[in-house]
Amino acid sequence: MEVTFEVDANGILNVKAEDKASGKSEKITITNDKGRLSQEEIEQMVQEAEEFAEEDRKVKEKIDARNILETYVYNMKNQVNDKDKLADKLQAYEKEIETAVKEAVEWLDDNQSAKNEDYKEKLKGVEATCNPIITIVYQRSGGAPVDIFKLQMSLQS
Repeated sequence: MEVTFEVDANGILNVKAEDKASGKSEKITITNDKGRLSQEEIEQMVQEAEEFAEEDRKVKEKIDARNILETYVYNMKNQVNDKDKLADKLQAYEKEIETAVKEAVEWLDDNQSAKNEDYKEKLKGVEATCNPIITIVYQRSGGAPVDIFKLQMSLQS
């Protein structure tokens, strides 16, 4: 009688017994499922992870959109308040930037849980107010029109 024991990488035990005299053999596989997840449980967990991954992606996009808006607004605020940058170059009607920035900061404070699209829409509105004025100021002062946000982002990189 010859008995062979094999344990594979998954902890499954295969036992084979062979009677050398008669040539008969028997084989049994022993699994230890106690304390392990079933295939169904594993598949359910994978499905839940995929669902949460999509939710996480949406949350990340929302946070990114908020951060972009905040960065733009605070960079504009700094530009407007800095005497070496825009503060002394803005004419009275151009003070709209200050108003737009102030309103955007208040909006950010009041809308902590806004949607991704809301942040993007607010950014478009602030840019629509600020960018044309910034371009005029830089052209008037002899400099090339500059996209302040892109400039600030490149300096941060």
